[in-house]
Amino acid sequence: MEIYHISAECYPVAKVGGLADVVGALPKYLNKKGHQAKVVVPGYDNKFTRENQFEVVHNGKLKLGWFTFSYTVLKEATDKLGFGLYLIAIPELFDRPNVYSYEDDTERFTAFQIAFLNWLIESDQYPDILHCHDHHTGLIPFMVQNCYNYERLAHIPTLITIHNGQYQGWFGFDKMHYLPNFDLSRAGFLEWGGMINPLAAGIKSAWKVTTVSPSYLEEIMYAANGLENLLRYEREKCVGILNGIDNEVWNPKTDPMIPANYDLKTVKKGKQQNKEFLCEQFKLDPEKPLFTFIGRLVGEKGADLLPEIFHNSLREHYNEINILVLGSGDSHVENQLNSLKPHFEGNYNAYIGYNEKLSHIIYAGADFLLMPSRVEPCGLNQMYALRYGTIPIVRRTGGLKDTVVDFGDNGFGICHDQASVFDVNYSISRAVGLYDDKKQKKEIVDFILQIDHSWEKVAQEYLTIYNTLKHT
Repeated sequence: MEIYHISAECYPVAKVGGLADVVGALPKYLNKKGHQAKVVVPGYDNKFTRENQFEVVHNGKLKLGWFTFSYTVLKEATDKLGFGLYLIAIPELFDRPNVYSYEDDTERFTAFQIAFLNWLIESDQYPDILHCHDHHTGLIPFMVQNCYNYERLAHIPTLITIHNGQYQGWFGFDKMHYLPNFDLSRAGFLEWGGMINPLAAGIKSAWKVTTVSPSYLEEIMYAANGLENLLRYEREKCVGILNGIDNEVWNPKTDPMIPANYDLKTVKKGKQQNKEFLCEQFKLDPEKPLFTFIGRLVGEKGADLLPEIFHNSLREHYNEINILVLGSGDSHVENQLNSLKPHFEGNYNAYIGYNEKLSHIIYAGADFLLMPSRVEPCGLNQMYALRYGTIPIVRRTGGLKDTVVDFGDNGFGICHDQASVFDVNYSISRAVGLYDDKKQKKEIVDFILQIDHSWEKVAQEYLTIYNTLKHT
């Protein structure tokens, strides 16, 4: 099968969150199973696009209402990512370093989707599946079904994966003329809540809808930022598939980013060496349990709770624990986290920013990973932690609920029910007790190192869906 994945993000091309990791891994594993999966993302002006070689495969023009833009489709020349990577360059709209947060994001991603479909039509391509990711590509299933320009593509099955249903790409009907001509009686497929809603349009128009974990699918039936009724109505075509992780990128035995590699036999020594490296860098004590948070400092992740959580735990377990934070986001939270440093010198530190290499070292060296998320559609961080023998401390929500079982229930993690300061502080106290029980901690670390969350199995689940759609 030939499958196109269309997305705003793809690791290592452009990454903001877990969406990039999924789109950078799933196609590779589909190809390993003998299929032809390709990825299409916008042509951002960033490090990856500047440092790699591309060949021009198509030039074209697109109309966005009254505006006309030239676009170029570029293919990465070496297939170094394990799949065909295509960038759609629209210089006026994407010749910028960041993925999101521009005032013209509506124009940018609408033009990207139109350019992609124009390219298919103009180059006479008829792939077997169009797999769209999140609202940035949610108009594609609608346009394929309804826009006159793309009638020849209407038979191609479309699938949309909801990575995070909170973001939906809303814009007003005053911009409906951006879309290529279609029968206006079909405009209701675009509308939700009185606005054009690209994610809702994708859910209504796609042949299949997937979420990134089974529990998240159940949760968004009741908490989807206004889409609950639509999702309940479309429930029959929805399925939850737990994301995987790329075991080649995330492998403590071969990871080139960490100071000391290790496997099941050498985990104790290896983790300690990585921990010592971290503690030297951040002036912490390698003899104490190391707790960490890695991720975006936003409300969804429970990051606003972290300053109080850390303050309370560092006082309650005075000079008994270390805490290290890696992340960026809300400037108020960033400032609060930084302001804790002088009060708990030697036991606490924070790196405000994004650092892929440092994240690998922290997974390898930390004892516990905190994820007090309010919303976690799948969560990959807990899977990375497990892969590196780091015990996750998670709130039971979304994919965290599907992947972590509390050690008190014969499991291997630490779980709590509320995204609250009290619940997380209590979990940290339980973790300190577990750390002191060397035998039980070793049994858990040995067990979690052997859990398989690879894309192999997940890719097969997607292939089953693709095959069903193809023969519908």
